[in-house]
Amino acid sequence: MKLSEIITIDKIIPELRAKDKKGVLGELAEVITSHHPGIDKGTLVKVLVEREHLGSTGIGDGVAIPHGKLNTVGSPIVSFGRSKRGLDFDSMDGQPAYLFFLLLAPENSSGVHLQVLTRIAKMLKKSAFRKELMQAETREDLYRTIIQSDEET
Repeated sequence: MKLSEIITIDKIIPELRAKDKKGVLGELAEVITSHHPGIDKGTLVKVLVEREHLGSTGIGDGVAIPHGKLNTVGSPIVSFGRSKRGLDFDSMDGQPAYLFFLLLAPENSSGVHLQVLTRIAKMLKKSAFRKELMQAETREDLYRTIIQSDEET
């Protein structure tokens, strides 16, 4: 499954206001719930926080991929946010995180969930992609960068 099928430009936050992990999760969840009224923001944040308790989704290199599953979701949904100043996300390398992809998947979709997670992680392994995301000036630039990288992956 390609990211272009599940992320839209209106689910991209060029500059997160959050100053901590829970704030980032809330901001990324807000973008999703504002476009999907059947999803409760409080429930989504709770699922994401519970997932973080199992182990941080801060994978290092300035990247975090928080994710969770809800039974009220019919297909995967992705939102993206960037923090130019970076923040502590309990990342594996102990460094701040700047780039955040939130993945929300249906409760019974292990295969698709893992497929999308793998795709995002593969894209983010490329330092050139991370650099482009950090340098993008607008929401449109961020979206174009994500879609372009997705096509190449």
